[in-house]
Amino acid sequence: MITMLDVALKAGVSKATVSRVLADNSYVSKTTRDRVFKAIAETGYRPNLLARNLATSKSQSIGLMVSNTLYHGPYFNELLFQTATMTESYGRQLVLADGKHSAAEERQAIEFLLDLRCDGIIVYPRYLDAAQLSQIIDASSKPIIIVNRQLEANPRHCVFAEHQQYSYNAVEHLIKQGHRDIAFITGIPGSPTAESRLRGYRQALEKYNLPFRQAWLEEGDWTMQSGLTATKALLSRDISFSALVASNDDMAIGAANQLHAVGKAIPQDVSLVGFDDIQMACYFIPSLSSVRVPVAEMIKTSLIQLVNMMENRPLAPLPPFPGELIIRDSLGAGPYAGY
Repeated sequence: MITMLDVALKAGVSKATVSRVLADNSYVSKTTRDRVFKAIAETGYRPNLLARNLATSKSQSIGLMVSNTLYHGPYFNELLFQTATMTESYGRQLVLADGKHSAAEERQAIEFLLDLRCDGIIVYPRYLDAAQLSQIIDASSKPIIIVNRQLEANPRHCVFAEHQQYSYNAVEHLIKQGHRDIAFITGIPGSPTAESRLRGYRQALEKYNLPFRQAWLEEGDWTMQSGLTATKALLSRDISFSALVASNDDMAIGAANQLHAVGKAIPQDVSLVGFDDIQMACYFIPSLSSVRVPVAEMIKTSLIQLVNMMENRPLAPLPPFPGELIIRDSLGAGPYAGY
Protein backbone atom coordinates (compact mmCIF):
# COMPACT_ATOMS: atom_id res chain seq x y z
CA MET A 1 0.00 0.00 0.00
CA ILE A 2 1.40 3.37 -1.09
CA THR A 3 1.64 5.89 1.75
CA MET A 4 2.23 9.60 2.06
CA LEU A 5 5.80 8.82 3.12
CA ASP A 6 6.40 7.04 -0.23
CA VAL A 7 5.24 10.17 -2.04
CA ALA A 8 7.50 12.35 0.09
CA LEU A 9 10.56 10.16 -0.66
CA LYS A 10 9.73 10.15 -4.38
CA ALA A 11 9.34 13.94 -4.46
CA GLY A 12 12.36 14.61 -2.23
CA VAL A 13 10.33 16.54 0.34
CA SER A 14 9.12 15.95 3.87
CA LYS A 15 5.88 14.15 4.71
CA ALA A 16 4.62 17.41 6.22
CA THR A 17 5.14 19.16 2.87
CA VAL A 18 3.06 16.52 1.08
CA SER A 19 0.35 17.03 3.68
CA ARG A 20 0.42 20.82 3.13
CA VAL A 21 0.10 20.34 -0.65
CA LEU A 22 -2.91 18.07 -0.24
CA ALA A 23 -4.45 20.61 2.13
CA ASP A 24 -3.98 23.28 -0.57
CA ASN A 25 -1.66 25.32 1.65
CA SER A 26 -0.65 28.50 -0.20
CA TYR A 27 2.77 28.62 1.50
CA VAL A 28 4.10 25.75 -0.65
CA SER A 29 5.87 26.96 -3.79
CA LYS A 30 4.58 26.00 -7.25
CA THR A 31 7.78 24.09 -8.02
CA THR A 32 7.44 21.96 -4.90
CA ARG A 33 3.72 21.52 -5.44
CA ASP A 34 4.29 20.30 -9.03
CA ARG A 35 6.93 17.85 -7.80
CA VAL A 36 4.57 16.43 -5.20
CA PHE A 37 1.71 16.00 -7.68
CA LYS A 38 4.08 14.30 -10.12
CA ALA A 39 5.14 11.89 -7.36
CA ILE A 40 1.49 11.21 -6.52
CA ALA A 41 0.78 10.35 -10.16
CA GLU A 42 3.85 8.11 -10.45
CA THR A 43 3.25 6.21 -7.20
CA GLY A 44 -0.52 5.94 -7.61
CA TYR A 45 -1.07 7.29 -4.09
CA ARG A 46 -4.69 7.93 -3.10
CA PRO A 47 -5.05 10.25 -0.10
CA ASN A 48 -7.40 9.38 2.73
CA LEU A 49 -10.11 11.93 2.00
CA LEU A 50 -11.81 11.59 5.36
CA ALA A 51 -8.54 12.18 7.19
CA ARG A 52 -7.81 15.18 5.01
CA ASN A 53 -11.31 16.55 5.63
CA LEU A 54 -10.80 16.19 9.37
CA ALA A 55 -7.52 18.09 9.15
CA THR A 56 -8.75 20.92 6.91
CA SER A 57 -12.47 21.04 7.83
CA LYS A 58 -13.12 21.26 4.07
CA SER A 59 -14.09 18.56 1.61
CA GLN A 60 -14.96 20.51 -1.56
CA SER A 61 -18.28 18.67 -1.45
CA ILE A 62 -21.91 19.58 -0.93
CA GLY A 63 -24.33 17.14 0.65
CA LEU A 64 -27.91 16.50 -0.43
CA MET A 65 -30.34 14.66 1.85
CA VAL A 66 -33.52 13.32 0.24
CA SER A 67 -35.81 10.60 1.57
CA ASN A 68 -36.28 7.71 -0.85
CA THR A 69 -40.05 8.14 -0.98
CA LEU A 70 -39.24 10.96 -3.43
CA TYR A 71 -36.84 8.98 -5.63
CA HIS A 72 -39.32 7.86 -8.27
CA GLY A 73 -40.67 10.03 -11.06
CA PRO A 74 -39.63 13.10 -13.04
CA TYR A 75 -39.78 15.51 -10.08
CA PHE A 76 -36.84 13.81 -8.37
CA ASN A 77 -34.98 13.63 -11.70
CA GLU A 78 -35.28 17.39 -12.04
CA LEU A 79 -34.27 17.95 -8.41
CA LEU A 80 -31.16 15.77 -8.70
CA PHE A 81 -30.16 17.08 -12.13
CA GLN A 82 -30.34 20.71 -11.05
CA THR A 83 -28.46 20.05 -7.79
CA ALA A 84 -25.69 18.10 -9.53
CA THR A 85 -25.35 20.68 -12.31
CA MET A 86 -25.16 23.61 -9.92
CA THR A 87 -22.75 21.80 -7.57
CA GLU A 88 -20.46 21.07 -10.51
CA SER A 89 -20.55 24.73 -11.57
CA TYR A 90 -19.12 25.60 -8.14
CA GLY A 91 -16.32 23.06 -8.58
CA ARG A 92 -17.61 20.74 -5.88
CA GLN A 93 -18.68 17.11 -5.64
CA LEU A 94 -22.27 16.18 -4.77
CA VAL A 95 -22.79 13.60 -2.01
CA LEU A 96 -26.29 12.07 -1.76
CA ALA A 97 -27.60 10.67 1.53
CA ASP A 98 -30.85 8.71 1.85
CA GLY A 99 -33.28 9.85 4.55
CA LYS A 100 -35.24 6.59 4.21
CA HIS A 101 -38.58 6.38 6.04
CA SER A 102 -38.62 8.42 9.25
CA ALA A 103 -37.56 11.66 10.93
CA ALA A 104 -34.88 9.75 12.88
CA GLU A 105 -33.42 8.35 9.66
CA GLU A 106 -33.47 11.76 8.00
CA ARG A 107 -31.55 13.14 10.98
CA GLN A 108 -29.05 10.27 10.73
CA ALA A 109 -28.53 11.01 7.02
CA ILE A 110 -27.82 14.67 7.77
CA GLU A 111 -25.37 13.66 10.51
CA PHE A 112 -23.69 11.31 8.02
CA LEU A 113 -23.08 14.24 5.65
CA LEU A 114 -21.79 16.37 8.54
CA ASP A 115 -19.41 13.54 9.55
CA LEU A 116 -18.05 13.55 5.99
CA ARG A 117 -17.24 17.25 6.51
CA CYS A 118 -19.39 18.40 3.58
CA ASP A 119 -18.86 22.14 3.21
CA GLY A 120 -22.62 22.70 3.12
CA ILE A 121 -25.78 20.62 3.05
CA ILE A 122 -29.09 20.88 1.19
CA VAL A 123 -31.98 19.08 2.85
CA TYR A 124 -35.21 18.12 1.07
CA PRO A 125 -37.16 16.78 4.06
CA ARG A 126 -40.16 14.50 4.13
CA TYR A 127 -40.51 13.63 7.84
CA LEU A 128 -38.57 16.20 9.91
CA ASP A 129 -40.78 19.10 10.99
CA ALA A 130 -39.86 22.78 11.09
CA ALA A 131 -38.87 22.74 14.78
CA GLN A 132 -36.61 19.72 14.32
CA LEU A 133 -34.99 21.21 11.22
CA SER A 134 -34.32 24.50 13.01
CA GLN A 135 -32.74 22.59 15.89
CA ILE A 136 -30.38 20.82 13.45
CA ILE A 137 -29.47 24.10 11.76
CA ASP A 138 -28.74 25.84 15.06
CA ALA A 139 -26.54 22.97 16.26
CA SER A 140 -24.50 22.66 13.05
CA SER A 141 -21.21 24.41 12.38
CA LYS A 142 -21.79 23.91 8.65
CA PRO A 143 -24.44 25.84 6.68
CA ILE A 144 -27.65 23.97 5.92
CA ILE A 145 -30.39 25.01 3.49
CA ILE A 146 -33.86 23.47 3.67
CA VAL A 147 -35.77 23.14 0.39
CA ASN A 148 -39.58 23.13 0.14
CA ARG A 149 -40.24 23.95 3.78
CA GLN A 150 -40.81 27.33 5.43
CA LEU A 151 -38.84 27.88 8.65
CA GLU A 152 -40.04 30.90 10.58
CA ALA A 153 -37.22 30.48 13.13
CA ASN A 154 -34.52 30.31 10.40
CA PRO A 155 -35.83 32.29 7.41
CA ARG A 156 -32.38 32.63 5.79
CA HIS A 157 -31.99 28.85 5.73
CA CYS A 158 -35.07 27.92 3.68
CA VAL A 159 -36.21 28.05 0.07
CA PHE A 160 -39.88 27.27 -0.40
CA ALA A 161 -42.87 27.66 -2.70
CA GLU A 162 -46.38 28.94 -1.98
CA HIS A 163 -48.11 25.55 -2.37
CA GLN A 164 -51.35 26.62 -0.70
CA GLN A 165 -51.62 29.85 -2.65
CA TYR A 166 -51.05 28.40 -6.09
CA SER A 167 -53.38 25.49 -5.33
CA TYR A 168 -55.99 28.07 -4.38
CA ASN A 169 -55.31 29.92 -7.63
CA ALA A 170 -55.78 26.77 -9.73
CA VAL A 171 -59.08 25.83 -8.08
CA GLU A 172 -60.27 29.42 -8.27
CA HIS A 173 -59.61 29.38 -12.02
CA LEU A 174 -61.75 26.23 -12.38
CA ILE A 175 -64.56 27.88 -10.42
CA LYS A 176 -64.41 30.97 -12.62
CA GLN A 177 -64.58 28.68 -15.67
CA GLY A 178 -67.94 27.39 -14.45
CA HIS A 179 -66.96 24.33 -12.41
CA ARG A 180 -68.72 23.73 -9.11
CA ASP A 181 -68.25 20.00 -8.51
CA ILE A 182 -64.48 19.67 -8.25
CA ALA A 183 -62.88 16.43 -7.07
CA PHE A 184 -59.39 16.34 -5.56
CA ILE A 185 -56.68 13.66 -5.25
CA THR A 186 -54.29 14.32 -2.36
CA GLY A 187 -50.64 13.33 -2.00
CA ILE A 188 -49.14 11.09 0.67
CA PRO A 189 -50.70 11.72 4.11
CA GLY A 190 -48.38 13.75 6.32
CA SER A 191 -46.56 15.36 3.41
CA PRO A 192 -46.37 19.14 4.01
CA THR A 193 -46.68 19.76 0.25
CA ALA A 194 -49.76 17.55 0.00
CA GLU A 195 -51.37 19.18 3.02
CA SER A 196 -50.69 22.70 1.69
CA ARG A 197 -52.21 21.89 -1.71
CA LEU A 198 -55.29 20.41 -0.03
CA ARG A 199 -55.66 23.54 2.12
CA GLY A 200 -55.56 25.67 -1.03
CA TYR A 201 -58.37 23.57 -2.54
CA ARG A 202 -60.52 23.93 0.56
CA GLN A 203 -59.73 27.66 0.82
CA ALA A 204 -60.98 28.28 -2.73
CA LEU A 205 -64.21 26.34 -2.12
CA GLU A 206 -64.84 28.33 1.04
CA LYS A 207 -64.11 31.66 -0.67
CA TYR A 208 -66.78 30.95 -3.31
CA ASN A 209 -69.28 29.44 -0.83
CA LEU A 210 -68.99 25.94 -2.26
CA PRO A 211 -69.27 23.03 0.17
CA PHE A 212 -66.32 20.79 0.91
CA ARG A 213 -67.53 17.22 0.45
CA GLN A 214 -65.51 14.25 1.63
CA ALA A 215 -66.89 12.11 -1.21
CA TRP A 216 -65.06 14.32 -3.73
CA LEU A 217 -61.73 13.68 -1.99
CA GLU A 218 -59.47 10.66 -2.52
CA GLU A 219 -55.96 9.84 -1.32
CA GLY A 220 -52.96 9.18 -3.59
CA ASP A 221 -49.24 8.59 -3.07
CA TRP A 222 -47.77 10.68 -5.93
CA THR A 223 -47.61 7.72 -8.37
CA MET A 224 -49.54 7.22 -11.63
CA GLN A 225 -51.08 4.01 -10.31
CA SER A 226 -52.42 5.80 -7.24
CA GLY A 227 -53.97 8.45 -9.49
CA LEU A 228 -55.70 5.73 -11.48
CA THR A 229 -56.87 3.92 -8.34
CA ALA A 230 -58.11 7.15 -6.71
CA THR A 231 -60.07 8.10 -9.83
CA LYS A 232 -61.63 4.64 -9.98
CA ALA A 233 -62.75 5.10 -6.36
CA LEU A 234 -64.24 8.53 -7.11
CA LEU A 235 -66.12 7.21 -10.15
CA SER A 236 -67.52 4.31 -8.13
CA ARG A 237 -69.42 6.67 -5.85
CA ASP A 238 -72.86 8.11 -6.42
CA ILE A 239 -71.42 11.50 -7.32
CA SER A 240 -70.54 13.50 -10.41
CA PHE A 241 -67.76 16.01 -10.94
CA SER A 242 -66.87 18.23 -13.88
CA ALA A 243 -63.27 18.86 -12.82
CA LEU A 244 -60.56 16.82 -11.14
CA VAL A 245 -57.43 18.24 -9.50
CA ALA A 246 -54.57 15.82 -8.80
CA SER A 247 -51.81 16.89 -6.41
CA ASN A 248 -49.09 16.10 -8.95
CA ASP A 249 -48.84 15.39 -12.68
CA ASP A 250 -48.05 11.69 -12.28
CA MET A 251 -51.37 11.15 -10.49
CA ALA A 252 -53.14 13.33 -13.06
CA ILE A 253 -51.83 11.07 -15.85
CA GLY A 254 -53.07 8.00 -13.96
CA ALA A 255 -56.42 9.74 -13.52
CA ALA A 256 -56.61 10.47 -17.26
CA ASN A 257 -56.03 6.79 -18.00
CA GLN A 258 -58.96 5.74 -15.80
CA LEU A 259 -61.27 8.45 -17.19
CA HIS A 260 -60.48 7.25 -20.70
CA ALA A 261 -61.12 3.63 -19.66
CA VAL A 262 -64.72 4.46 -18.65
CA GLY A 263 -65.39 6.59 -21.73
CA LYS A 264 -65.14 10.04 -20.18
CA ALA A 265 -63.61 12.65 -22.48
CA ILE A 266 -61.12 15.27 -21.28
CA PRO A 267 -62.04 18.14 -21.00
CA GLN A 268 -65.58 17.71 -22.42
CA ASP A 269 -66.73 15.52 -19.51
CA VAL A 270 -64.03 16.21 -16.91
CA SER A 271 -61.42 18.97 -16.86
CA LEU A 272 -58.11 17.78 -15.43
CA VAL A 273 -55.36 19.74 -13.65
CA GLY A 274 -52.09 18.54 -12.09
CA PHE A 275 -49.10 20.08 -10.33
CA ASP A 276 -45.36 20.39 -11.10
CA ASP A 277 -45.62 20.79 -14.91
CA ILE A 278 -43.36 17.86 -15.70
CA GLN A 279 -41.89 17.64 -19.20
CA MET A 280 -44.41 14.99 -20.24
CA ALA A 281 -47.36 17.31 -19.50
CA CYS A 282 -47.20 19.20 -22.79
CA TYR A 283 -46.75 15.98 -24.82
CA PHE A 284 -49.63 14.11 -23.17
CA ILE A 285 -52.88 13.83 -25.18
CA PRO A 286 -54.77 15.94 -24.40
CA SER A 287 -51.95 18.17 -23.16
CA LEU A 288 -52.14 18.44 -19.38
CA SER A 289 -52.91 21.69 -17.62
CA SER A 290 -50.59 21.96 -14.62
CA VAL A 291 -49.33 24.33 -11.97
CA ARG A 292 -45.68 24.96 -12.76
CA VAL A 293 -43.48 24.72 -9.67
CA PRO A 294 -40.11 26.42 -10.26
CA VAL A 295 -37.94 23.49 -9.12
CA ALA A 296 -34.90 24.56 -11.14
CA GLU A 297 -35.02 28.11 -9.80
CA MET A 298 -35.50 26.88 -6.23
CA ILE A 299 -32.47 24.58 -6.43
CA LYS A 300 -30.29 27.25 -8.06
CA THR A 301 -31.28 29.72 -5.35
CA SER A 302 -30.59 27.10 -2.67
CA LEU A 303 -27.04 26.56 -3.96
CA ILE A 304 -26.38 30.30 -4.24
CA GLN A 305 -27.67 30.85 -0.70
CA LEU A 306 -25.60 27.92 0.59
CA VAL A 307 -22.37 29.07 -1.08
CA ASN A 308 -22.90 32.60 0.23
CA MET A 309 -23.23 31.15 3.73
CA MET A 310 -20.08 29.07 3.23
CA GLU A 311 -18.23 32.26 2.31
CA ASN A 312 -19.73 34.23 5.24
CA ARG A 313 -21.56 36.76 3.09
CA PRO A 314 -24.47 38.69 4.62
CA LEU A 315 -27.82 37.22 3.61
CA ALA A 316 -31.46 38.22 3.75
CA PRO A 317 -34.45 35.84 4.01
CA LEU A 318 -35.81 34.75 0.63
CA PRO A 319 -39.42 35.35 -0.43
CA PRO A 320 -41.52 32.29 -1.33
CA PHE A 321 -41.49 31.12 -4.94
CA PRO A 322 -44.84 31.53 -6.74
CA GLY A 323 -46.42 28.82 -8.89
CA GLU A 324 -48.09 29.44 -12.25
CA LEU A 325 -51.08 27.65 -13.76
CA ILE A 326 -50.20 26.55 -17.30
CA ILE A 327 -53.47 26.14 -19.19
CA ARG A 328 -53.49 23.44 -21.88
CA ASP A 329 -56.06 21.25 -23.61
CA SER A 330 -57.16 19.29 -20.53
CA LEU A 331 -58.97 22.29 -19.04
CA GLY A 332 -62.30 23.45 -20.44
CA ALA A 333 -65.39 25.38 -19.42
CA GLY A 334 -67.66 23.91 -16.77
CA PRO A 335 -71.44 23.49 -16.72
CA TYR A 336 -71.94 26.85 -15.02
CA ALA A 337 -69.80 28.91 -17.43
CA GLY A 338 -71.32 32.35 -17.92
CA TYR A 339 -73.46 32.24 -14.77
